[in-house]
Amino acid sequence: MELKQERLIEITKIACSIAWGAADILSSYYHGQGEYTDLNVKDKKDGPVTAADLAANKYIVENLQAQFSDEDFGYLSEETFDVKKAEPVAKDWVWIIDPLDGTRDFIDKTGEYGLHIALAYQGRPVIGLVGIPEAGKLYYALKGEGTFVQTKEDKKNTPIRVSQREKLEDLYLIVSRSHRDERFQKLIDYLPLKGKKYMGGVGGKISTILEQESDLYISLSGKSAAKDWDFAAPEIILTEAGGKFSYADGSPVLYNQGDVIKWGCIMATNGHSHDLLCDKATSIIKEIDGEL
Repeated sequence: MELKQERLIEITKIACSIAWGAADILSSYYHGQGEYTDLNVKDKKDGPVTAADLAANKYIVENLQAQFSDEDFGYLSEETFDVKKAEPVAKDWVWIIDPLDGTRDFIDKTGEYGLHIALAYQGRPVIGLVGIPEAGKLYYALKGEGTFVQTKEDKKNTPIRVSQREKLEDLYLIVSRSHRDERFQKLIDYLPLKGKKYMGGVGGKISTILEQESDLYISLSGKSAAKDWDFAAPEIILTEAGGKFSYADGSPVLYNQGDVIKWGCIMATNGHSHDLLCDKATSIIKEIDGEL
Protein backbone atom coordinates (compact mmCIF):
# COMPACT_ATOMS: atom_id res chain seq x y z
CA MET A 1 0.00 0.00 0.00
CA GLU A 2 1.39 3.35 -1.05
CA LEU A 3 0.51 6.51 0.85
CA LYS A 4 1.13 9.86 -0.79
CA GLN A 5 2.49 12.79 1.20
CA GLU A 6 -0.86 14.59 1.06
CA ARG A 7 -2.55 11.60 2.69
CA LEU A 8 0.21 11.32 5.30
CA ILE A 9 -0.33 14.97 6.20
CA GLU A 10 -4.04 14.23 6.72
CA ILE A 11 -3.21 11.16 8.81
CA THR A 12 -0.85 13.22 10.97
CA LYS A 13 -3.57 15.80 11.69
CA ILE A 14 -6.05 13.10 12.68
CA ALA A 15 -3.44 11.35 14.86
CA CYS A 16 -2.76 14.64 16.67
CA SER A 17 -6.44 14.90 17.57
CA ILE A 18 -6.42 11.33 18.89
CA ALA A 19 -3.23 11.99 20.87
CA TRP A 20 -4.86 14.98 22.59
CA GLY A 21 -7.85 12.81 23.51
CA ALA A 22 -5.55 10.19 25.03
CA ALA A 23 -3.63 12.91 26.88
CA ASP A 24 -6.89 14.07 28.46
CA ILE A 25 -7.60 10.52 29.69
CA LEU A 26 -4.12 10.21 31.22
CA SER A 27 -4.37 13.61 32.85
CA SER A 28 -7.79 12.76 34.30
CA TYR A 29 -6.40 9.59 35.89
CA TYR A 30 -3.31 11.44 37.08
CA HIS A 31 -5.36 14.05 38.89
CA GLY A 32 -8.10 11.61 39.97
CA GLN A 33 -10.89 13.51 38.27
CA GLY A 34 -14.48 12.27 38.04
CA GLU A 35 -14.70 8.58 37.16
CA TYR A 36 -10.91 8.35 36.77
CA THR A 37 -9.95 7.70 40.38
CA ASP A 38 -8.93 4.04 40.59
CA LEU A 39 -5.52 3.39 39.03
CA ASN A 40 -5.74 -0.34 39.82
CA VAL A 41 -1.95 -0.72 39.73
CA LYS A 42 -0.68 -4.18 38.82
CA ASP A 43 2.98 -5.16 38.93
CA LYS A 44 4.18 -7.13 35.92
CA LYS A 45 7.57 -8.48 34.93
CA ASP A 46 8.38 -5.45 32.73
CA GLY A 47 7.03 -2.95 35.26
CA PRO A 48 3.70 -1.71 36.58
CA VAL A 49 0.56 -1.28 34.49
CA THR A 50 -2.41 0.87 35.50
CA ALA A 51 -5.99 1.46 34.47
CA ALA A 52 -4.70 4.64 32.80
CA ASP A 53 -2.38 2.63 30.51
CA LEU A 54 -5.25 0.38 29.45
CA ALA A 55 -7.83 3.16 29.02
CA ALA A 56 -5.49 5.32 26.93
CA ASN A 57 -4.46 2.32 24.83
CA LYS A 58 -8.10 1.39 24.17
CA TYR A 59 -8.92 4.97 23.18
CA ILE A 60 -5.93 5.30 20.83
CA VAL A 61 -6.36 1.95 19.07
CA GLU A 62 -10.14 2.18 18.70
CA ASN A 63 -9.96 5.70 17.31
CA LEU A 64 -7.13 4.90 14.89
CA GLN A 65 -9.03 1.86 13.65
CA ALA A 66 -12.25 3.87 13.27
CA GLN A 67 -10.55 6.75 11.45
CA PHE A 68 -8.43 4.56 9.19
CA SER A 69 -10.67 1.57 8.57
CA ASP A 70 -9.96 1.82 4.84
CA GLU A 71 -6.18 1.75 5.33
CA ASP A 72 -4.29 -1.52 5.68
CA PHE A 73 -2.54 -0.74 8.97
CA GLY A 74 -1.13 -3.05 11.61
CA TYR A 75 -0.96 -2.27 15.34
CA LEU A 76 1.93 -2.84 17.74
CA SER A 77 1.15 -1.67 21.27
CA GLU A 78 2.92 -2.13 24.56
CA GLU A 79 -0.32 -3.28 26.17
CA THR A 80 -1.20 -5.96 23.61
CA PHE A 81 2.07 -7.17 22.03
CA ASP A 82 3.16 -10.69 23.05
CA VAL A 83 6.86 -10.25 23.84
CA LYS A 84 7.31 -14.03 24.34
CA LYS A 85 6.06 -14.83 20.84
CA ALA A 86 8.06 -11.93 19.42
CA GLU A 87 6.43 -12.04 16.01
CA PRO A 88 6.46 -9.01 13.70
CA VAL A 89 3.13 -7.50 12.70
CA ALA A 90 2.62 -8.71 9.11
CA LYS A 91 1.96 -5.28 7.58
CA ASP A 92 4.11 -2.70 5.80
CA TRP A 93 2.45 0.15 7.71
CA VAL A 94 2.28 -0.33 11.48
CA TRP A 95 1.13 1.94 14.29
CA ILE A 96 3.53 1.62 17.24
CA ILE A 97 1.93 2.79 20.48
CA ASP A 98 3.00 3.45 24.05
CA PRO A 99 -0.17 4.76 25.72
CA LEU A 100 1.69 5.70 28.90
CA ASP A 101 5.42 6.30 28.73
CA GLY A 102 6.80 6.54 32.25
CA THR A 103 4.23 4.56 34.22
CA ARG A 104 6.37 4.61 37.36
CA ASP A 105 6.62 8.41 37.18
CA PHE A 106 2.86 8.53 36.63
CA ILE A 107 2.27 6.47 39.78
CA ASP A 108 4.84 8.45 41.78
CA LYS A 109 3.24 11.75 40.68
CA THR A 110 6.41 13.32 39.26
CA GLY A 111 4.45 14.68 36.30
CA GLU A 112 7.09 13.27 33.95
CA TYR A 113 5.01 10.91 31.86
CA GLY A 114 3.80 10.95 28.29
CA LEU A 115 2.33 9.02 25.39
CA HIS A 116 3.81 7.88 22.09
CA ILE A 117 2.13 7.17 18.77
CA ALA A 118 4.19 6.38 15.66
CA LEU A 119 3.37 5.13 12.19
CA ALA A 120 6.21 3.07 10.72
CA TYR A 121 6.69 1.88 7.15
CA GLN A 122 8.72 -1.31 6.68
CA GLY A 123 10.40 -0.88 10.04
CA ARG A 124 11.16 2.85 9.98
CA PRO A 125 9.07 5.65 11.53
CA VAL A 126 7.30 8.05 9.16
CA ILE A 127 4.97 9.83 11.61
CA GLY A 128 5.60 10.37 15.30
CA LEU A 129 3.67 12.02 18.13
CA VAL A 130 4.85 12.50 21.71
CA GLY A 131 2.39 14.01 24.15
CA ILE A 132 3.46 15.44 27.52
CA PRO A 133 0.12 15.99 29.31
CA GLU A 134 1.38 17.84 32.41
CA ALA A 135 3.30 20.30 30.20
CA GLY A 136 0.24 20.69 27.98
CA LYS A 137 2.32 19.96 24.88
CA LEU A 138 2.21 17.64 21.89
CA TYR A 139 5.28 17.23 19.68
CA TYR A 140 4.69 15.73 16.25
CA ALA A 141 6.60 15.08 13.04
CA LEU A 142 6.06 13.70 9.55
CA LYS A 143 9.08 12.61 7.55
CA GLY A 144 10.18 15.41 5.26
CA GLU A 145 7.92 18.00 6.90
CA GLY A 146 9.81 18.94 10.09
CA THR A 147 8.84 18.80 13.76
CA PHE A 148 6.16 20.95 15.39
CA VAL A 149 4.81 21.50 18.88
CA GLN A 150 1.20 22.24 19.81
CA THR A 151 0.04 23.57 23.17
CA LYS A 152 -3.19 22.54 24.84
CA GLU A 153 -4.44 26.13 24.87
CA ASP A 154 -4.40 26.99 21.15
CA LYS A 155 -3.23 23.91 19.19
CA LYS A 156 -1.08 26.25 17.06
CA ASN A 157 1.57 24.42 15.03
CA THR A 158 4.94 25.89 16.00
CA PRO A 159 8.12 24.61 14.29
CA ILE A 160 10.80 23.45 16.70
CA ARG A 161 14.53 22.74 16.23
CA VAL A 162 17.38 21.31 18.27
CA SER A 163 20.22 23.44 19.67
CA GLN A 164 23.30 24.51 17.71
CA ARG A 165 25.72 23.42 20.43
CA GLU A 166 28.61 21.43 18.93
CA LYS A 167 31.53 21.09 21.35
CA LEU A 168 31.26 18.12 23.70
CA GLU A 169 32.14 20.29 26.68
CA ASP A 170 29.10 22.49 25.89
CA LEU A 171 26.57 19.64 25.71
CA TYR A 172 24.02 18.59 28.32
CA LEU A 173 23.00 14.97 28.85
CA ILE A 174 19.39 14.14 29.71
CA VAL A 175 19.13 11.03 31.86
CA SER A 176 16.82 9.20 34.27
CA ARG A 177 17.16 9.77 37.99
CA SER A 178 17.29 6.00 38.40
CA HIS A 179 17.51 2.95 36.07
CA ARG A 180 21.30 3.20 35.86
CA ASP A 181 23.53 0.21 36.51
CA GLU A 182 27.26 0.53 37.17
CA ARG A 183 28.18 0.15 33.51
CA PHE A 184 25.86 2.93 32.37
CA GLN A 185 26.90 5.21 35.23
CA LYS A 186 30.54 4.83 34.25
CA LEU A 187 29.74 5.64 30.63
CA ILE A 188 27.99 8.91 31.41
CA ASP A 189 30.63 9.84 33.99
CA TYR A 190 33.45 9.35 31.45
CA LEU A 191 31.87 11.48 28.71
CA PRO A 192 33.36 15.02 28.78
CA LEU A 193 30.07 16.91 28.87
CA LYS A 194 29.03 20.22 30.46
CA GLY A 195 26.39 18.72 32.70
CA LYS A 196 23.44 16.41 33.28
CA LYS A 197 19.72 17.04 33.52
CA TYR A 198 17.26 14.52 34.94
CA MET A 199 13.81 13.52 33.76
CA GLY A 200 11.52 10.49 33.51
CA GLY A 201 10.09 8.99 30.32
CA VAL A 202 11.89 8.64 26.98
CA GLY A 203 9.54 10.99 25.14
CA GLY A 204 9.97 13.60 27.83
CA LYS A 205 13.74 13.31 27.61
CA ILE A 206 13.72 13.74 23.83
CA SER A 207 11.40 16.74 24.20
CA THR A 208 14.12 18.48 26.25
CA ILE A 209 16.47 18.13 23.26
CA LEU A 210 13.80 19.74 21.05
CA GLU A 211 13.39 22.52 23.59
CA GLN A 212 17.21 23.05 23.54
CA GLU A 213 17.42 22.28 27.26
CA SER A 214 19.66 19.27 26.57
CA ASP A 215 21.57 17.78 23.66
CA LEU A 216 22.14 14.07 24.27
CA TYR A 217 20.20 11.01 25.44
CA ILE A 218 21.73 7.52 25.69
CA SER A 219 20.07 4.14 26.08
CA LEU A 220 22.45 1.39 27.21
CA SER A 221 20.87 -1.99 27.83
CA GLY A 222 21.78 -3.97 30.93
CA LYS A 223 19.54 -6.61 32.48
CA SER A 224 16.69 -4.97 30.59
CA ALA A 225 16.33 -2.69 27.61
CA ALA A 226 13.92 -0.26 26.01
CA LYS A 227 11.44 -1.49 23.40
CA ASP A 228 10.03 -0.40 20.05
CA TRP A 229 7.27 1.74 21.55
CA ASP A 230 9.79 3.64 23.67
CA PHE A 231 11.72 4.89 20.65
CA ALA A 232 9.69 4.94 17.40
CA ALA A 233 7.85 8.23 17.98
CA PRO A 234 10.70 9.98 19.86
CA GLU A 235 13.12 9.10 17.06
CA ILE A 236 11.28 10.88 14.28
CA ILE A 237 10.34 13.96 16.29
CA LEU A 238 14.07 14.29 17.04
CA THR A 239 15.42 13.66 13.53
CA GLU A 240 12.87 15.91 11.83
CA ALA A 241 13.96 18.66 14.24
CA GLY A 242 17.56 18.32 13.07
CA GLY A 243 18.82 15.70 15.50
CA LYS A 244 20.21 12.22 14.93
CA PHE A 245 19.22 8.84 16.35
CA SER A 246 21.15 5.59 15.84
CA TYR A 247 23.02 2.76 17.46
CA ALA A 248 26.50 3.77 18.64
CA ASP A 249 27.98 1.99 15.60
CA GLY A 250 25.94 4.29 13.35
CA SER A 251 23.40 1.71 12.21
CA PRO A 252 19.71 2.67 12.13
CA VAL A 253 17.16 1.41 14.65
CA LEU A 254 14.60 -0.89 13.01
CA TYR A 255 11.12 -1.47 14.38
CA ASN A 256 8.56 -4.28 14.11
CA GLN A 257 11.27 -6.89 13.58
CA GLY A 258 9.74 -9.47 15.92
CA ASP A 259 12.00 -8.93 18.90
CA VAL A 260 10.92 -5.50 20.13
CA ILE A 261 13.70 -5.30 22.74
CA LYS A 262 16.42 -2.81 21.82
CA TRP A 263 19.65 -4.27 23.15
CA GLY A 264 22.91 -2.35 22.86
CA CYS A 265 23.75 1.34 22.94
CA ILE A 266 21.47 3.84 21.23
CA MET A 267 22.43 7.50 20.88
CA ALA A 268 20.00 10.38 20.42
CA THR A 269 21.66 13.76 19.91
CA ASN A 270 21.16 17.26 18.55
CA GLY A 271 23.11 15.94 15.56
CA HIS A 272 26.08 18.28 15.51
CA SER A 273 28.54 15.94 17.24
CA HIS A 274 26.65 12.69 16.76
CA ASP A 275 29.44 10.69 15.11
CA LEU A 276 32.03 11.86 17.63
CA LEU A 277 29.73 11.00 20.54
CA CYS A 278 29.06 7.57 19.06
CA ASP A 279 32.79 6.91 18.68
CA LYS A 280 33.51 8.08 22.22
CA ALA A 281 30.69 6.00 23.71
CA THR A 282 31.84 2.90 21.82
CA SER A 283 35.41 3.38 23.04
CA ILE A 284 34.35 3.99 26.64
CA ILE A 285 32.03 0.97 26.70
CA LYS A 286 34.84 -1.23 25.39
CA GLU A 287 37.11 0.06 28.14
CA ILE A 288 34.43 -0.42 30.82
CA ASP A 289 33.67 -3.96 29.68
CA GLY A 290 37.36 -4.74 29.95
CA GLU A 291 37.32 -3.58 33.57
CA LEU A 292 34.11 -5.32 34.72
